[in-house]
Amino acid sequence: MDLDLGYNQARRWATAPNGPYAWGYCFVTENNKQTYCTSTSLPCASGKNNYNYGQAGKAVGADLINNPDLVATDPTISFKTAIWFWMTPQTNKPSSHDVIIGNWRPSAADTSAS
Repeated sequence: MDLDLGYNQARRWATAPNGPYAWGYCFVTENNKQTYCTSTSLPCASGKNNYNYGQAGKAVGADLINNPDLVATDPTISFKTAIWFWMTPQTNKPSSHDVIIGNWRPSAADTSAS
């Protein structure tokens, strides 16, 4: 499961009924599979691509590299990883929480790039 509560899946369906974000919770697994396994310290889970399993697993105290399906099948792990994703900035983006509460604002370069 992509650990971003449906945002990445939703934005890929621009013609969705009621807009692309109305369908964010339709998919349990990533539809647009890409390999994100550049880290040797956080390798991909077997048979999966690395959609934050390593980082999220470390944060919530679960071995998601070897048990990635826990995100989709264990309600507690699912909730913990959702909160982790909401609160945790990544190298290429701020956390959703920081954006919503105003702790992060786009720079002039960010604004001009869009």
